[in-house]
Amino acid sequence: MKFIFSYVKKYRKLVALAMGIKLSAAVGELLLPYVLEHLVDDVVPLRKGSLVLLWGAVMVLIAVYVRQANVKANRMSVRVAKESIYEIRRDLFWKSVNLSGSQLDEFGLPSLNSRMTSDSYNLQSFIQSSQTMGIRAPIMLVGGICLTLTMDVGLASILCIMAPVMITAVVFVSMKGIPLYDKVQKSVDNVVRVMRENITGIRVVKALSKEDYEIRRFDSANSGLTGRDVKAGIVMALPGPIMTFMLNVGLTIVVVVGAYRVNAGVTQPGVILAFLTYFNMILMGVMGLNRIFMLMSKANASARRIGAVVGTGEDLLPLPEEEAAVTQREEYIVFEHVSFSYGRGDEGRGLQEESQAGEAASVAAGGKIFSGADTGQDRFDGQERQKCLENIDFAVKKGGSLGIIGATGCGKTTVINLLMRFYDPDQGHVFVDGKDVRTYEKDELHRLFGVVFQNDVIFADTLKENISFGRDVSMEEIAGAAGDAMAKEFIEGYQEGYGHKAVVRGANLSGGQRQRVLIARALAASPRILVLDDSSSALDYKTDAKLRGAIREHYEDTTTIIVAQRISSIMALDDIIVMDEGKIIGHGTHEELMESCPMYQEIFRTQMGEG
Repeated sequence: MKFIFSYVKKYRKLVALAMGIKLSAAVGELLLPYVLEHLVDDVVPLRKGSLVLLWGAVMVLIAVYVRQANVKANRMSVRVAKESIYEIRRDLFWKSVNLSGSQLDEFGLPSLNSRMTSDSYNLQSFIQSSQTMGIRAPIMLVGGICLTLTMDVGLASILCIMAPVMITAVVFVSMKGIPLYDKVQKSVDNVVRVMRENITGIRVVKALSKEDYEIRRFDSANSGLTGRDVKAGIVMALPGPIMTFMLNVGLTIVVVVGAYRVNAGVTQPGVILAFLTYFNMILMGVMGLNRIFMLMSKANASARRIGAVVGTGEDLLPLPEEEAAVTQREEYIVFEHVSFSYGRGDEGRGLQEESQAGEAASVAAGGKIFSGADTGQDRFDGQERQKCLENIDFAVKKGGSLGIIGATGCGKTTVINLLMRFYDPDQGHVFVDGKDVRTYEKDELHRLFGVVFQNDVIFADTLKENISFGRDVSMEEIAGAAGDAMAKEFIEGYQEGYGHKAVVRGANLSGGQRQRVLIARALAASPRILVLDDSSSALDYKTDAKLRGAIREHYEDTTTIIVAQRISSIMALDDIIVMDEGKIIGHGTHEELMESCPMYQEIFRTQMGEG
């Protein structure tokens, strides 16, 4: 709860005012049966119509005030809840986009999605209800009992016996519900993950006619969520019937005992009427407390999950230069004996899952197809760390070009992740422009790059905004980048031109068009380092060749790294490394590798149809 209060406390004056207004409205509600009792027992026997009208008017005024006060307090509580959750979601989003690769692996993308949605909704419901129902319910309960004690101690004692039993039941069941809701939210993560995988890979699912298989997989995840949710709901719903039964029994006892006492002249009829009303108020108060405890159980579980992300310390901080490694090499990009292993948290998928999306459609390279992504995510389980890269050593001169090729799962994308410092290597060092990448500020390092990742994203926005991507890029630079990426012709063919709006994930563009827009985005800011990670797989050979020619001609000072499955995309580059199972097994020019590397020769023969 400290996490929630840390956001709500800045609105404490508004919260106090709302709760004060709600308190006065609750007191007004409690006075209504009391006035009714006075009207029936004291005013009506006087047979004075003016007094009856006067006290009736008092009741109407109280009812109107209660209604208006409740409306005002509810609006204020909604405002506090809305603004608090806005700040929580903002901080959660900011932290999520600034998590390091290993932190993303720990939390997992589906889990971050559910924390942003269902968990934040649970907090909003609790913050709003605790300001209104949290005041009204206990006032109805305590105030109702106190006022009945002033009317008839004998009848009120029935309530005094039942109330502690009901409250104890509510508190006990609520404490049992908290761990159950933790499990419910983890099941929500699993459902989100399965849905996300299917939405991302829907074309593959349809192409392979695996709809029934995926439906069964979703049903399994959905059944797990439903089962846990039902169990938590049943546990949290137990106090309701128990309290209703006990209060109805108490109400029956009050009516029966009250009838005898009225007949004996010990109790007035108005007292019985007031008692019946107070019984309903007390019932509503206890039910309100039950709901508050249920919302608190959900909010407590959700607050821990959101707080775990928001409270995560910043990872991969810049290293002081005096503590950094030094290289003797003069090349612009240097990997010195780098080894790396992916780890995995309890929920972790993160960047690994992102690289795995769409892997069912991966291209065979050299006759080998691995089922895992380049991150090696499927090669470890639980907390075990499985080595993904081993003793990677290469260098690229400024303005030079490097191609990386190898079977899926060999670690190509991991090289890019380490170059951009999404992770730090377990051993060895990575240098850019003579500096250890660990000494760069994050933004300073990333501004050097223009990148197209595997399965990169087109946003639901205009093509102009997708290319500029919030950067200070002129329309002339956007058009130039589009031309170099072979995208200018089809973009200007739209009636709206660069104002043509892409839908979510660029579904209204072809695969080749999406890749050309993404490449234009990478080129638009004239990067010092251009990284194309399997970004031309949907391009025909002619367009791919034109693209590489434009990059050589217009970006001669840009250092280029191309990760590819297709040998034609890299064979003209200055240098090529061939990877297999996290190791470099070939290094040189195309001609050198054709003489020295059997795997490269096999890839060439398979793809080019020679030999």
